[in-house]
Amino acid sequence: MRYIGSKANLLENIKQVVDSYCGVGNKSFCDMFSGTGTVSRFFKPYYRIISNDLLYFSYILTEATVENKTIPSFDKLNRKGIKDPIKYLETIPVSKIKTYFIANAYSPYGKSKRMYFTEENAKRIDYIRTQIEIWKEDNLIDVFEYKYLLACLIEGVPFVSNITGTYGAYLKHWDNRAFKPFEMHRLQVIDNGHRNISFNENANDLIKRISGDILYLDPPYNERQYLPNYHILETIAKYDNPKLTGVTGMREYNNFKSAYCIKSKAEQAFDNLISEADFKHIVVSYSEDGLLDIKNISDILKKHCKDKKIILNKIPYSRYKGKLPQKQKEHFEYIIYAKKQKDIQVYYGVVKKQVWQAKDSQELIWKTKKHFIKSPMNYIGGKHKILPQLFKHFPAKIDTFVDLFAGGFNVAVNINANKIICNDINYKVVEMVRLFCYADMNSVLRRIEEKIDEYKLSKNNDNGHKNFRNYYNSAGNPIDLFTLSCFSFNYQFRFNNNLEYNNPFGKNRSCFSETTRKNLFSFMNEMRQKNIEFYARDFREMNIANLGSNDFIYCDPPYLITTGTYNDGNRGFKDWTKNEEIALHNFLDEANKKNIRFALSNVFKHKNKENKLLIEWAKKYKINYINNDYSNCNYQLKERKTETVEVLISNAR
Repeated sequence: MRYIGSKANLLENIKQVVDSYCGVGNKSFCDMFSGTGTVSRFFKPYYRIISNDLLYFSYILTEATVENKTIPSFDKLNRKGIKDPIKYLETIPVSKIKTYFIANAYSPYGKSKRMYFTEENAKRIDYIRTQIEIWKEDNLIDVFEYKYLLACLIEGVPFVSNITGTYGAYLKHWDNRAFKPFEMHRLQVIDNGHRNISFNENANDLIKRISGDILYLDPPYNERQYLPNYHILETIAKYDNPKLTGVTGMREYNNFKSAYCIKSKAEQAFDNLISEADFKHIVVSYSEDGLLDIKNISDILKKHCKDKKIILNKIPYSRYKGKLPQKQKEHFEYIIYAKKQKDIQVYYGVVKKQVWQAKDSQELIWKTKKHFIKSPMNYIGGKHKILPQLFKHFPAKIDTFVDLFAGGFNVAVNINANKIICNDINYKVVEMVRLFCYADMNSVLRRIEEKIDEYKLSKNNDNGHKNFRNYYNSAGNPIDLFTLSCFSFNYQFRFNNNLEYNNPFGKNRSCFSETTRKNLFSFMNEMRQKNIEFYARDFREMNIANLGSNDFIYCDPPYLITTGTYNDGNRGFKDWTKNEEIALHNFLDEANKKNIRFALSNVFKHKNKENKLLIEWAKKYKINYINNDYSNCNYQLKERKTETVEVLISNAR
């Protein structure tokens, strides 16, 4: 993809600087202005990657290629007979859809007669974008598959765009490339063995919440704002029917203006960024004709970095140019290295060494180490109270631990394993916990306290809670989701069918208490020391092909015979029916055939109901009865007099 300031031709130069001056032992690499993700993808084989960009389409590209570990398998679509979703989207006849937004706005098909795309290609783009959204809404693709398809669509658009290089204007005649039939670009994805993450934030806000080893900065260097230059890619990514203005059909972008493209603000923005950077090494790419003078950049780096020294590399470079002829002169790019002045407490990439003891269970290991950590989230069915009962049935030594229904993460945060896979269909909570694993603790606390103060949140301010809930539903910041839950009824996470948070106010009860604060910090500190991968999938889409006899799957699914906010079918996430119950039994049977160990938490009986499906299926395995504030659990099922019979079913050996 042609992109202003692309570093595709400088990758080896950047790597040479990194290898020469950053030394060995570095685990994380942060690409703070990732653009199309060229640098992030290049360094992915060598480091755990943190990528970020303010533009949403850029974020989608890195979500698909940096955060994803593999090219998605599209199992659900395969079962529908769609073996190759990309080929399907490229070749199926374009049927009538609700609206041809791109065709109407950016091709001769519309009233504006704009010539960004031919009518045929514009309609194909509309059809593909609409179909991807339909598959997502119909739960035929998960969030990872959704973003991969969307990225393949975005990457294909420039190859048929009738432009000189950016979307600030279209050509008044048709370029030959515009007549090519539209094709999606199949993106390659590698697994670097690390937990990579992508952000979609203002760099100067994000820098306060993250830390790591190597920080790579390639900020905008001229007055051309990026969103107007790539506004069509942004609109295709969001597909939000924006109001368009002007001859070129520009979307509104006042809230997306970068300070680095404004001469009066660029120097202060860069100074603040370097000042806040909690990284060992800083590598900066910048053009010699940028808004900031190289001396300004050098002085700022010296001010905040060790020994007030920098290393400046000057490299001949062909600047970005479109198809229109231009008079060229020799041009140089600078790659600058600096080491931060203060000692850095690195949180990224830290994996706690497990010292396995000759114990029989996880419970005994924990008794010799410390108390169980309590998740700061109040989740229906949370297992913190009964962890000792559960863990005495878990293996002492686990290679890969799969928490198939992570929920409030009480089990994941306390388990001892070399690798942990956390999955839950509620991607909003997964996103929040994943951020907790990366973010600086003080920055998280600062964000929480700022919002409490801004919205006057308290045990009595119902109106403040409503206003903050509306704000979260429009902005979607994961830290704000946690803060909102702290002032909500029973501290719980509840969403409507539009995936908007709708838990009511917890009057006279709920707040961000000192206990919650301590639980949050203990939770964050423990989670960031573990080697965790996060997924937000239907459990049936989790691949267990690579698991073996040293691995362990734990399941705490919604209970078929109980009613919770997560399985009543009215919360935007999939409800739990007999079909799901049977599918889980089959999933675990398959794991058992592969000699993979597992344990399933559930209830045989609740009030006047019995889960006969579960009772019959469990006869194949070991049944352990759990006492969770119930009466004595030394009984047989028929003799049980209590209201609820809770069990842990395992294939223990």
